[in-house]
Amino acid sequence: MQIGLVGLGKMGGNMRDRLRNAGHTVIGYDTDPGKSDVSSLADLVNQLEAPRTVWVMVPAGGPTQHVIDQLAGLLKPYDTVVDGGNSRWTDDEKHAEELSKRGIGFVDAGVSGGVWGLKNGYALMVGGEKEYVDRLLPIFEALKPEGPYGFVHAGRVGAGHFAKMVHNGIEYAMMQAYAEGWELLEAVDSVDNVREVFRSWQEGTVIRSWLLDLAVNALDEDEHLEGLRGYAQDSGEGRWTVEAAIDNSVPLPAITASLFSRFASRQDDSPQMKMIAALRNQFGGHAVESAKKA
Repeated sequence: MQIGLVGLGKMGGNMRDRLRNAGHTVIGYDTDPGKSDVSSLADLVNQLEAPRTVWVMVPAGGPTQHVIDQLAGLLKPYDTVVDGGNSRWTDDEKHAEELSKRGIGFVDAGVSGGVWGLKNGYALMVGGEKEYVDRLLPIFEALKPEGPYGFVHAGRVGAGHFAKMVHNGIEYAMMQAYAEGWELLEAVDSVDNVREVFRSWQEGTVIRSWLLDLAVNALDEDEHLEGLRGYAQDSGEGRWTVEAAIDNSVPLPAITASLFSRFASRQDDSPQMKMIAALRNQFGGHAVESAKKA
């Protein structure tokens, strides 16, 4: 299958490689000419055969809106736009309506897998009309992990990004739990090998997970995380999850507390946030801040 891919950063670039490895034709565009296969969005669209599919992997908000506005003027009826970034689900409804006026389909795709997706595959949560989702099944099959799991048509437009938002909210709470346990272990005198305690949990325990494996990776690189500042950003999806919980009267105490803990990290150097920062760097390549030396 042939597809255009806009945005060739850490995830987009790896997705292009994974799709090509599966035998698909990918024409990529990025504002960085060194990464791009074409010189412009217009050039990308012109090289695609109808009906065209263009997958957008740029930051949420203004950048995504800018690309979709341009594509609306370049694409034709029966073409499809996929937003694979971390857009808010309410933006999906707006984008779908704007494109449908021109006969262009829209699919929102929540994508999880970070910098490991090229090797392991990406978990995909998509929303949109069945006609457009079915057309893209070969692409989804190539991107997802091998086996029966890793892809879901979650519902109508917006459902994919809503599901990814909740996924990230759960991720916040899980990382916070590991970070709190790590700090408590580090605080007591009786435990003198915290890293190996974490490693011992990787098999045979109910808390084993990929996040736990990544925590061990981080501790292998810096046993006491002394090189990191206890500061962690939030992507916005944690906030949206809490806001959606309020709108729907659903109690989310763990996720809400984990979001507030990130806010607290910006006030003081938090040991827990060293672990959060380390985990975000491990699975997503997110930037970390170095500890200030005395």
